[in-house]
Amino acid sequence: MRNNELKKRIISSIILIPVIFFFVIKGSLLFTLLLIIIFLISYFEWHQMSKNRPYYIPGFIFLFFSFYSIYQLRIYEENSLKKFLIILIICILTDLGGYIFGKTLKGPKLISYSPNKTFAGLVGSYLFPICLVPFLNYINQISENEKMITFFFVIIISTVSQVGDIIISYFKRKSNIKDTGKLIPGHGGLLDRIDGMVFAFPFGYLIMSNNLFTIF
Repeated sequence: MRNNELKKRIISSIILIPVIFFFVIKGSLLFTLLLIIIFLISYFEWHQMSKNRPYYIPGFIFLFFSFYSIYQLRIYEENSLKKFLIILIICILTDLGGYIFGKTLKGPKLISYSPNKTFAGLVGSYLFPICLVPFLNYINQISENEKMITFFFVIIISTVSQVGDIIISYFKRKSNIKDTGKLIPGHGGLLDRIDGMVFAFPFGYLIMSNNLFTIF
């Protein structure tokens, strides 16, 4: 059963990731259309899991702010594509590292209400995106004095992504569900896959739009 789920997860990722990157790179109307569709699906999943609960409205407001930030970052920011891809890839590597290390090494659980999250997964969630640092330093022509800035940026975005994942897991537990939906084979719902990004993108947007990390 686990091998079957893993195969579904791999096949879904192989199909979805190139499609997402295509729309992101194209930008403009295609990206806006994709963003609206993803927002509506995410809102529907949030509605299904949290309706009639006190955190329903705050969650919806945060979702709206998150997707607005994503839109602003990709459409209106200077060097928008590069900035967007940096955050996106950090989130993907964070999720991938956590999944591979967690499934391979297993070990002690990180939190009680999410049995799939382990301390080994936490290590992988940091190790994979950290491997991106030398590449970012190269493409941004970072000086020796600024290299640690890139490192801290990657750590911050990765941390926020992981915290977002944990927060959504908490609300799933409160709602007595395992997944937010069944849209993506092997992954669950759409919100299951973008939970970290929903938090990481607005945080990254606030950092970049206020020039807190001028290297980008």
